[in-house]
Amino acid sequence: MDDTGIKKQNWDARETELFLEILKELDMKKCLDGRKVRNNKLFKVAHRRMTAAGYHRSVDQLKIRWKVLKSAYYKCKRQPQSNVQPSKIQGWWRYEKTMIAIMESRRPLGVGAVVHSSDRNDEVTEDSDGDASILHWPQPLPDNSSLNLDLIIKADPELESQLMDSQLKIGFIGAGNMAYGIAKGILSGDVLPTNIKVSAPSCRNFGRFQELGVDVTHSNTELVCGSDLVFLAVKPHLVPVVLCEIMRYVTQKHIIVSVAAGITLATLEDLLPHGSAVLRLMPNLPCLVQEGALLFSRGSHAKPEDAALLRSLLQHCGLVEEGPEAWIDVHTGLSGSGVAFVYLFAEALAEGAVKMGMPSALAHSIASQTILGAGRLLRDSGKHPAQLRSEVCTPGGTTIYGLHTLEQGGVRAATMSAVESATERARDLGRKSAAGCRQ
Repeated sequence: MDDTGIKKQNWDARETELFLEILKELDMKKCLDGRKVRNNKLFKVAHRRMTAAGYHRSVDQLKIRWKVLKSAYYKCKRQPQSNVQPSKIQGWWRYEKTMIAIMESRRPLGVGAVVHSSDRNDEVTEDSDGDASILHWPQPLPDNSSLNLDLIIKADPELESQLMDSQLKIGFIGAGNMAYGIAKGILSGDVLPTNIKVSAPSCRNFGRFQELGVDVTHSNTELVCGSDLVFLAVKPHLVPVVLCEIMRYVTQKHIIVSVAAGITLATLEDLLPHGSAVLRLMPNLPCLVQEGALLFSRGSHAKPEDAALLRSLLQHCGLVEEGPEAWIDVHTGLSGSGVAFVYLFAEALAEGAVKMGMPSALAHSIASQTILGAGRLLRDSGKHPAQLRSEVCTPGGTTIYGLHTLEQGGVRAATMSAVESATERARDLGRKSAAGCRQ
C-alpha cells in the first residue's frame, strides 16, 4: 500500500494475504474454520483491522474479494488437473495453499506449519507488488488421514447447509423487483452467480441480473429443467399459464416457491404434479436493499428441511419468518402494502416541513432518515411502539401537541383500516384465482 493510503482498484498479493490471515485468526478465536459462513460482524472486524494496516476497503469489497477467492478455490477443486488460472483473479498460485488450508482443515488449527515460498510458482503476475509475505498456516491433513466427507457433513449441520446452498441450482421465473431483490440477498450468501438463472419473456430487466453474473433465458422449461429450486415471481394472473407450461417438467426433486400475491398453496398444488413440494412466500420491496420482511408457509408435501433450506437462502434478504398460510394475506396488508403506507407518511412529513419553510430536498432527506432511524430503534430496542412514543413526549411539549392533531385526523383508525382493506383484497384475489383455476 502506498503512503498516501489511497484505495487501490485491484488487490495486490500482500493485501490479499493479510485479509486471509485476519479471517483465519477471527475464525480460530470462535473455534470455526474456513468452511463456516462468515457473518457481517466478522467482516466489519476485518475491515477495521485492514484499515489499521493501511488498506482502505469497504466491508462490501472485503465480502466480494472473499467470494472471488472461494469461487476460484471451488473451480480448482472441480478441475484439479487444469493448468488454467481461475477467472477473475490474478496470482491465484500465491493463495492456493492458503485457501486449501482454510477450506479443508479438519481439526483445530494452530500456528506453526509454514507455507514455504519454495512451494510456490515464481511466475510474476500483474497482481503482484513484489515477493509475497510468508504466512504461517497449518497444512490440511494428508489424503490418507482425512476424514470421510460424508461423516463430516452429517456431524456438522452448518457445513451441510452451506454446501447445500453453494451447490443448489436456483431459478427465477420472472425478472421483476421481487426476483431481483431476492436474488441479491441469495448472492450475499454462499450461492455463486453461476448457479442462478432467470427467465422472462422480455429482455427489459435482464441487464441488472447480468451485472450480478446471473444467467438469463427466455425459456421457462429450460430454467426448470436446470434448477433444483424455482421461484415463481410473476403476476398472479400469469401463474396458471406458467404452471401449465412447466408442470410436465416438475419432478419430485424440485422445490417450487411462489411469491405471487393471493395465490393459495391449494391452488398451486392443484396446478402442479401430485406430491410437489410447494412453499408460498410473501416478501416486500425493501428486499432490494436486504432489509425486507418475508413470511412463508409450507404446502402439504413440503418438508421441514425444505423450509430450513429456504430460510437459509433468504437470511440475507432481511427478517424471515415461517407461519400458517392464513397469515400470508395479513402479511401482505401489513408489510407488502405497508411499505407504501410508510412512504405516504414520509411524503406527508416532508410536505409539512415544506409548508413551514424548509427546502423540499432537505425536508425529504430528513423525513427518510427519521423513518429509518425510528424503525431501527423500534426493531433493535425490543420495546413496544407505545413505550418509545411516550419516551419522546414531554408534558406540554411539541410532540404531544402534534400527536393530538394526528389523533384528531384519525391516523390510527385510518392505518388499521388500510391494513384491513389490503388484507381483504389479497384474500379476494386468492378466491378469484382459485375459481379461475378450477374453470
